[in-house]
Amino acid sequence: MRKAIDIIAKTLSIILYPLFVPTYGVALFCRMQILQEYTLPAVWIGVAIVGTFVLTCALPLSAIYILIRKGEITDIQMANSSERTMPYIYTIGGLGFWCYLMIAILEAPVYIGFVCVGATLAILIVAIINRWWKISAHLTGLGGLFGGLISYCMGTGAIPTWWLLCIWAVITLLLIYSRLWLNAHSATQVTAGWLLGIACTFVPYSIYYYVYLA
Repeated sequence: MRKAIDIIAKTLSIILYPLFVPTYGVALFCRMQILQEYTLPAVWIGVAIVGTFVLTCALPLSAIYILIRKGEITDIQMANSSERTMPYIYTIGGLGFWCYLMIAILEAPVYIGFVCVGATLAILIVAIINRWWKISAHLTGLGGLFGGLISYCMGTGAIPTWWLLCIWAVITLLLIYSRLWLNAHSATQVTAGWLLGIACTFVPYSIYYYVYLA
């Protein structure tokens, strides 16, 4: 039984690896736009999703792979917080270019722009905190995506369905349990990561919304 739980926890940690979350988010936003019958050119969707994957996932993962080959980090999970500094630098660089792609080149809606900048800010804060305390990047990513979902609903007037919120709650709880089960973080670290993600992607847009749009 314990071995099965180990496998499930590790699988969830891989599927919800922080570098995958921006791609999940952009794909989700595009899908929700289509469901609400907003016109999104297929080329725009393709460039947004592929560009997000390349800049926020493929490039940082390539850098991590090189660091593993050089022996500077042990594995992709980077259990030792001291190993995370260089990967964070590469990730922040990729996120910066991603913001430029989405905001300046693709001219994404304002709420998506805020989410992109907020996600970049969240990882920057995680990288700084990580020097003294191992805050959970996994939960920061998931919390950031939740904050982005709420920002999307505010920006478009969409009402999130109960089933979507329930699925999100289950996924979040499962990931929290997985990180605790694997002894990757403490309860405080996963909670702080989740709250940080929400704060960085939701709070800035909510302020903008109530000041300029409400």
